[in-house]
This record gives sequence, structure tokens and C-alpha cells, in this order.
Amino acid sequence: MATLAASKMRPVFPATPLMRNVLLSERYQADIWLKREDLSPVRSYKLRGAFNAMRKVIPEKSLFVCASAGNHAQGVAFMCKHFGVKGVIFMPVTTPEQKILKTRMFGGDSVEVRLIGDYFDASLAAAQTFCAAEGGHFLSPFDDEDVIEGQASVAVEIEQELGRVPDHIVLPVGGGGISAGTRGYFGDACRYTLVEPTGAQSLARALEEGAPVDVSPIDSFVDGAAVAKIGVRTFERLKSVDPADVIALDEDRICCTIIEMLNVEGIVLEPAGAMAIEALGEVADQIRGKTVVCIASGGNFDFERLPEVKERAQRYAGLKKYFILRLPQRPGALRDFLDMLGPHDNITRFEYMKKSARNFGSVLIGIETDAPENFPAMFERIDGAGFTYTDITNDETLAQFVI
Repeated sequence: MATLAASKMRPVFPATPLMRNVLLSERYQADIWLKREDLSPVRSYKLRGAFNAMRKVIPEKSLFVCASAGNHAQGVAFMCKHFGVKGVIFMPVTTPEQKILKTRMFGGDSVEVRLIGDYFDASLAAAQTFCAAEGGHFLSPFDDEDVIEGQASVAVEIEQELGRVPDHIVLPVGGGGISAGTRGYFGDACRYTLVEPTGAQSLARALEEGAPVDVSPIDSFVDGAAVAKIGVRTFERLKSVDPADVIALDEDRICCTIIEMLNVEGIVLEPAGAMAIEALGEVADQIRGKTVVCIASGGNFDFERLPEVKERAQRYAGLKKYFILRLPQRPGALRDFLDMLGPHDNITRFEYMKKSARNFGSVLIGIETDAPENFPAMFERIDGAGFTYTDITNDETLAQFVI
């Protein structure tokens, strides 16, 4: 059925390219390919499931309803315009304006966007209530048989473009739609690595408990995969996965791949779209000499987030640190501290936090360097000079207030 779904899509949009990546292939001594879902018309795979689910109920249904703060909304909007049907999309009030504008752009006059609630749960409840009252067709972002079948078209294209089933597939997991569809299509013909963000490990917890469980509160940074509870239907297809094949990646670590892919390869990926690539480092021994496909699930990246992404990547890589320095209030104290810095250490932030102290002042300092091994030597010099400081780089509670 996934093969049929894929063939039905072709008049609507072309298959996304499967591209061999030389950088990654050489790094991991494997034949590594990227399935570029970031190059779909809506820059993610989500329009596949929307298309497949909608085509099966048109013309009986002409009103489609969904709740989404991102890629699913854009996929539904694109398909509503294509099919010439009405769509009502509920989004949280806090959704970035860029995503709202893109959803309206893809849907045109066919789509109405309603901003309801501060969080997704409120938008979802409003959407389901509206849908039931109006007799519309609710389009789940992942927990729907037709949506899962539509997402499986990614696997169909991989086999067609590669000419065979790959040895290993690495793909992200949020609600489980694309992972369930891919695994349902390829079965046991290849090995899988399923990747979740550390702040939203819904599949790992479901495998522990034997059923989907709510893992709230979650970290929403990897918004394309930050799902508090994996779908019931998707988990049915994933429940036999070996827990050892499910890995979690720190959100800051994912930022390293976003920056590298942008700077080196010129590929714009959202956090969820970068997860499969970053995960290669976790399975390097398994994939050596193998043909591997990483699913780059999306590229809807708001460039206003780039400074944050760069910051998080530098902190994870050990190239940037923040600390609070207790600076003596005497002439020359600041110059003495500056003498402790090496030739590649740059101050990126300097802010007095207490300006009324008579003997000492607290200073927030951010320092960036070009190699992580520069910091131990710098701190050794500072310690030797008798300065007192507190490293707050990894203190998330404190950092969110002062950094």
C-alpha cells in the first residue's frame, strides 16, 4: 500500500532526492546517503501523510481539521490548497510568526488558521471539539493509519533511488509516524537506529513500560520531534524494537550538526532534521563498511534561532564557557585578570552583576576559544593568581536567568 501511496503522490510533488554525502562517508568509513526531506515542497515529510489521508476520504469529506505548531500544519495547508478543500488549522498563540505565515502561504484561501491557547494541548482540544461539532475529518500528525502509510512512501523512494534496501537506516522519532512507516515497509530487511531528543524520550519510555506513556514535561527545542507521548498506532509497529537501537541525543549536541551542515555542506536543517546525522557517531562501529541512509526529516529552520543554536553548539563542544568572577575592587584588578587569558581566548560577554560592593564585585563573563583544551590552562592561571570564580556553563537553572 505504501508503494501505491508513493505513486499517487508523483503528480503532486516529485520524490525527494537521496544524496550520497562524501564528508560523512569518509568520516565514518561507510557509504552514507541523506534522504533529503528538507527539499520537499514544504521542507519536511509531513505533506506525505496529509496527502495520503486526505485522498482516501475526498470527496466524502471536504472539511479537514488539524492542530499543529509546525510542519504538520504546513503539510495539511499545502494539500488543502491542492485538493481545493477547506482546512481549519489550530495553532498555539505562542507559535512563531514565521510558521503561521508559511502555513497561510501554503494554504492560501483554502485554509483558516486559528490561534488558541498558550500550549499545544489547548490547541489540540479546541481542534477536536471544533471538528466533532462541524463534522470535519481530523488529521492526526502521526497516530493515523493512513498518515503512517503516507510517511512510508519515504522508504519506497529510498529503495527505488538506491536500487536496493540499505544495510542500516537512521531516523528521528517524535510521534513515530515516519519510523513506524519505514519499519513497516522494510521489516527486518535492514537494521534501524531510532533517535530521540533527550528532553522527549517517548519511545524509550514506552518500550520500558510496554505501552505509550506521557513523559511530560518535555524540552521543546527539537520541536519537530518533541512529543510527550508516542502514538498508539505507531507504537504498535515499534513495540518490538530493541531498546538498544533507540538512542537519545542532547539538544545542545544536535546544534553541532546544524551548524556543521550549514557551514560545510550548505544544508539548512531544523533540529529534528539533524538528529539522524548527529546519531552516526553513536553507531560508528555498527555502520563501518555498510550502506547507511539518514533521513533528514525537515529544514524548516527560523534563522532568528541561529544565534541560540550557535551558542548551544559552542557550549556543548567546550568552545565557550560562562562563569561568575569575584573581582577585587582595586585599581589594576581587571588588567590582572585579562593577563590570564591566552592568545585564542576572547571575551564575548562582560557584565557587572553587583556594582555596590566595596571590596569585591561579581562579574558575569563569557569566554570563547578555538579549542576546548585551552580552558584548563586558562583556569589554572586564574587559580594561580588567586581569583575566585564559579563556572555556570552547565548550570541550566542559573544560566537561563543570566546568559
